[in-house]
Amino acid sequence: MTYILHRQIHGELPVAVGGRGVELFDDTGKAYIDASGGAAVSCLGHDHPDIVAALKRQADRLAYAHTSFFTTEPAEALAERLVKAAPEGISHAYFVSGGSEANEAALKMARQYFVEKGEPQRRNIVARRQSYHGNTLGTLAAGGNEWRRAQFRPLLIDTHHIDPCYAYRYKEPGESEEEYGRRAAQQLEDKILELGPDTVMAFIAEPVVGATAGAVPPVPGYFRHIREICDRYGVLLILDEVMCGMGRTGTLFACEQDGVAPDLVTIAKGLGGGYQPIGAVLLSRRIFDAFAEGSGLFQHGHTYIGHPMACAAALAVQEVIERDDLLANVREMGAYLRGRLEARFGNHAHVGDIRGRGLFLGLELVEDRATREPFDPARKMHARVKKEAMARGLMVYPAGGTIDGARGDHVLLAPPFILDRATADVVVERLGEAIDGALS
Repeated sequence: MTYILHRQIHGELPVAVGGRGVELFDDTGKAYIDASGGAAVSCLGHDHPDIVAALKRQADRLAYAHTSFFTTEPAEALAERLVKAAPEGISHAYFVSGGSEANEAALKMARQYFVEKGEPQRRNIVARRQSYHGNTLGTLAAGGNEWRRAQFRPLLIDTHHIDPCYAYRYKEPGESEEEYGRRAAQQLEDKILELGPDTVMAFIAEPVVGATAGAVPPVPGYFRHIREICDRYGVLLILDEVMCGMGRTGTLFACEQDGVAPDLVTIAKGLGGGYQPIGAVLLSRRIFDAFAEGSGLFQHGHTYIGHPMACAAALAVQEVIERDDLLANVREMGAYLRGRLEARFGNHAHVGDIRGRGLFLGLELVEDRATREPFDPARKMHARVKKEAMARGLMVYPAGGTIDGARGDHVLLAPPFILDRATADVVVERLGEAIDGALS
């Protein structure tokens, strides 16, 4: 008997009772390698002594203070750290409790920016199909995850979508990556012109698409073209790094690898590593100045923004990542894990694509490797893989609807930054058994 409304009402979940390093343990004593970091959250693994100690110290000092009355030391220190490491132009941080809240706040910042500037007609948001920006009504409207949107569509604000930069599915034969990137980015300019340039306020995109499409990276040059188009029409660029940021792809911010700086960037998941719920919007100086020189406030807020316990945990997580040079390990182990995946699945009849960056990797499953035909959605191949993996003591993050919200299956891997080669080998071995088991 459970009194919880679980995600899957008729499913049976093991009871997690502990964790250590890359493993979680259930109440029967079974161990699971957390090869997905939950949902790309647990970047330092579980029960890290330094983070636990930081939480205890903060709890002894101050558990909570409402931000309409006080600021706090951990919030100020975390903001300073993030801004100093952020892409060029970023000047301030706004803390929330997770990724959906961060993207919701970013959309409101974009709208208020143009109101403060005397351009209230700018209201349109452009995003990409097969994106995911959160589960609030605003972020669900902006996102392109059709399965999540479908039943709530009557409640969603009007938004506009273009194709993702998804080379495996959209690059044409004979087309170079640069040519494809330019063509994919052109869809944004076409949409802006269709809507009217003076009505568009923001374009929001994940630098590396996460849960909805499975670690899909952009082709070289794509985001440079996107940045140029946004600048041409005065549109704000919001980069959603909730899942792919904070070191997950091998650099602290994923967009560093694309050579672009956003006007707003959202982070969460790896920011606090799962030790506390926290997210943030990092905003550029020009947005801050518009607020400061206009109304003098950001007309938004939640009870738990800037929570001292959450900020203390995130600050400790980021300090450990820097101290232990874990981004170097992300790059090294990301290359190693990808190599092992390619050795195991490179010629697999039902793995069509292996992709991603750093320790953010995806496998796209297909019925026919030659034609790239997906499995019949009724087979729920992604769910089968998850079940088989859990039975073997492996946590991965599969999903369906990869291509268009209905068709396609993928498996996402996002192991902790402390991953070593021996564990990576076991991950690939168990994943291979799980995929073959799901197909049998």
